[in-house]
Amino acid sequence: MKKTHIKICCISSIQEANLAIDAGASSIGLVGNMPSGPGIISDELIAEIAISVPKNIETFLLTSETKVDEIIKHYSKVKTTTIQLVDALTEGTHAQLKAELPNVKIVQVLHVLNEKSIEEAMEISSKVDIILLDSGNPNLATKELGGTGRVHNWEISKQIVENVNVPVFLAGGLNPLNAKNAIEQVGAFGLDLCSGVRTNGKLDLQKLNAFFSAIKSN
Repeated sequence: MKKTHIKICCISSIQEANLAIDAGASSIGLVGNMPSGPGIISDELIAEIAISVPKNIETFLLTSETKVDEIIKHYSKVKTTTIQLVDALTEGTHAQLKAELPNVKIVQVLHVLNEKSIEEAMEISSKVDIILLDSGNPNLATKELGGTGRVHNWEISKQIVENVNVPVFLAGGLNPLNAKNAIEQVGAFGLDLCSGVRTNGKLDLQKLNAFFSAIKSN
C-alpha cells in the first residue's frame, strides 16, 4: 500500500516542529494571520521555524490573503517551500502565482460543503500542485478557513480523489481513532492534522505517537 504523507499543522515553535518531524511528519503547517481558527503565529516566527527544519521537510505557509500580489508579499516574509491558500482567489490567477514563484508549491484548500465541491476540485486541479480538503465554511460572516476539528463527508472527498490528477490532502477532525479509517475510505495522498494531536492547544507527544502507531499498517 502506498505511503500516506502526514502534515502536522498549527505548529507554533521550533520545538513543536521537531516533535512533529521526529514522530514521522513529512510536512508542517505554519498559520499566518486568519479571521478565525487556531495556531496563528507571526510571520517572523514562521520564517524562523521554516529555516530550522531539515531540507526534506515541506513547510506550508497558510495564508488567508486572496489577492496574488498580497500572497506574494506574505510569502516573501517567510520563504516556506509551499503556500497553502485557505480561501479562493479574488484578484489574479493561480497561473500568475506560479509564474512569479516557480519553485514554490501551490496548495488550494477546498472546504467540502456538498457535492458541488467535486466539480470545484476538478476545475481547480489543473491550476495547482495540491488540493487540500477541509471542513471550514468560507460563507459565514466570520469565515471558517480551517482548524475546525470537524469531519466532513468523506464520500465526497473520496470522489474528489478519484477524479483529480493532483495529490489530495484530507483535513478536518482527524485523530488517532479515525485516521486509519480515513486512509482506507478516502485514499488521499496525505492527512493533515491540527487539533487531533493537541491537548489545550499544545502538541501532545502521546497523541502524536498514538496517531502514527494507528496508521503504521498503511
